[in-house]
Amino acid sequence: MQELLLPVADFVPQVKVTDAMVKAFYDKNSKFFEVPEQAKIEYVVFNSDAVTSQIAVTDAEVAAYYNANQAAFTTPETRRAAHVLVALKKGANAAETAAAKAKADAIVAELRKNPADFAKVAKAKSEDPVSAEQGGDLDVVTKGSLPPAVEAAVMKLKQGEISDAVQSDFGFHVLTVSALTPAVVKPLDAVKTEVADALKKQKATKKYSEMAETFTNTVYEQSDSLKPVADKLGLKIETAANVSRTPSPMAGPAPYNNAKFLAALFSNDSISSKRNTEAVETAPSTLVAGRIVEFKPAAKRPLAEVDAAIRQRVTMEEAAKLAAKAGAEKLAAFKKSGDATGFAAAKLVSRAKADGINGMAMQEVMKADTTKLPAYVGVDVPGMGYGIYRISKVQQPAEQDVERRKSEAEQISAIVAQQEMYEYIQVLKQRAKVKIIKPIQTATVTEVK
Repeated sequence: MQELLLPVADFVPQVKVTDAMVKAFYDKNSKFFEVPEQAKIEYVVFNSDAVTSQIAVTDAEVAAYYNANQAAFTTPETRRAAHVLVALKKGANAAETAAAKAKADAIVAELRKNPADFAKVAKAKSEDPVSAEQGGDLDVVTKGSLPPAVEAAVMKLKQGEISDAVQSDFGFHVLTVSALTPAVVKPLDAVKTEVADALKKQKATKKYSEMAETFTNTVYEQSDSLKPVADKLGLKIETAANVSRTPSPMAGPAPYNNAKFLAALFSNDSISSKRNTEAVETAPSTLVAGRIVEFKPAAKRPLAEVDAAIRQRVTMEEAAKLAAKAGAEKLAAFKKSGDATGFAAAKLVSRAKADGINGMAMQEVMKADTTKLPAYVGVDVPGMGYGIYRISKVQQPAEQDVERRKSEAEQISAIVAQQEMYEYIQVLKQRAKVKIIKPIQTATVTEVK
């Protein structure tokens, strides 16, 4: 296939845009030049941060809270334990129990002479197959991780101390604490800011409802200004320009960029009287009130302001028409002559490989009547110009491509058939009023009414 493109740009010099053409475009496409209503606004935001900023906490309150909640500022003690187990089966008789106890007592005596050999002795003599290989290590002891009697004994030991033999359902345990990290209480000075913030939040929660009511009442009762509520609650009056009736992506998370608040702001009463809106909840624990300072109704941009843009648009449209006209004439001539003058070098293209040819043009090329070659196709390509395409040869797909397409067609047919069968069965079920009671893997039990 060969391509001959007539670019729009080549026809621009031939276009002469008159004032009448500009005016006609302006009148016909007025919606393009509409400017939506806009307002300059003032607004105030009342939220939990506004409450917290006005709450003070004394040193005495901080100290009292710290003393009453020391557990929250304490890193608890940790103990890592190890044991040597002399196993004893359940239901053992007195003689068996005494023998196991004696064996454990001997290990206690041995280890108290050489506590540093605990891991070595555990590997050699412990009958706990899991911990023995680890020198008897039981990891850090947490509440409930060991039998109660064993846990209680571990909690009484000093680091490196060897316990007496302790009996459990598993037998007799000889215990030691291999590592002990004492509990640490953070000093008040280290957590003073944290405590003060926690107290402020507590007070703010209680104070919020009271101040929110004051906010709501003040913006309503003194509705000609936001200054009274700002002064009373220590709020800052914010401003925003070019605000429209609907939320703007450009404004992002701005407090006023909320559909509910904007609906109140652009109500007829708010626009005409420029009074405060009611307090609008825009988020949890967040109230916003505002007023319109300046309002610009929806308008149409004046022709003088958009004249240049319209001339450029009309120029390109007229140039595209000239390109299409010239292209149609050339296309007719080529169809008569079969000539290839002016065309680019031939290249092989397909649906899967357009090789730089515009997609819209490719669609028309692939639909062309190629019973008589060369065949010619003309395509008006928006924004580019007019393309003429000369098809001199048609190559059939390779055998494997044919087989692949045949296989794909068979798969699609099977899927369609399955779907049609499913829909048919559903219709039969509805007509027969079939109700599925309990689906199972190999069959379905049904009840027919």
